[in-house]
Amino acid sequence: MSVPCVAGTEPSKRVEPERRAQILVVDDDPDLRALLADYLARQGLEVAVAEDGRAMDAWLARTPADLIILDLMLPGEDGLTLTRRLRSQSDIPIIMLSARGEAVDRIVGLEVGADDYLSKPFDPRELLARIRAVMRRHSSAGPKCDEVICFGPYRLYPGLRELRRGDAVVALTRSEMDLLQVLATNAERVLDRDLLLDLLKGYERSPFDRSIDVQIARLRAKIEPEIKSPRYIRTVWGRGYMFTPAGIP
Repeated sequence: MSVPCVAGTEPSKRVEPERRAQILVVDDDPDLRALLADYLARQGLEVAVAEDGRAMDAWLARTPADLIILDLMLPGEDGLTLTRRLRSQSDIPIIMLSARGEAVDRIVGLEVGADDYLSKPFDPRELLARIRAVMRRHSSAGPKCDEVICFGPYRLYPGLRELRRGDAVVALTRSEMDLLQVLATNAERVLDRDLLLDLLKGYERSPFDRSIDVQIARLRAKIEPEIKSPRYIRTVWGRGYMFTPAGIP
């Protein structure tokens, strides 16, 4: 049945409210959970909280999350264990929090698949900036699904975020895939560490941040025939790294 129109007017259209991003905060500190839930909600985000891995699993079983803020030191399964498990199941963005600010903790957190790492105490505004940066990267992960980047025996599907060797999928963490896509889409171009960090993270970092070197080493271990003589991810001494799809004989 058509909707009658009064002359000079148009039928009213129902405007669906814009969906707000769903954030899950997993932390055993009730004061911090309450503070983040209140602050992030006032910034236009939907926020849920969980005190440990079991509560996180129960919540995720009912509701999908767009991003998880995950404390490193949790009772039961710690943040590293939970990140590994989440990465084996999905590509959901993860920002790890920790009261321990040692570089090794940050590097390990990124190695197991966290997208970002923030040391406590922190300014909630910085966390919000990092949430937005991670979600921008996640929502614009790469070109269309039918685009393929070939190098050696590999085929990289940026839109699908998938790397194949023959019929087999090469298992990469989210951060490794992000790094490979940045390198592959800038082939034959030298990228220094600062530029790589800008392209991957998009926020202020320590001048001593060496996490790129760690990620390069881990990525090489998965795609290079000889780690000590890399063919595809070359080190240009004093300048940075360069991806060469044709390889080096």
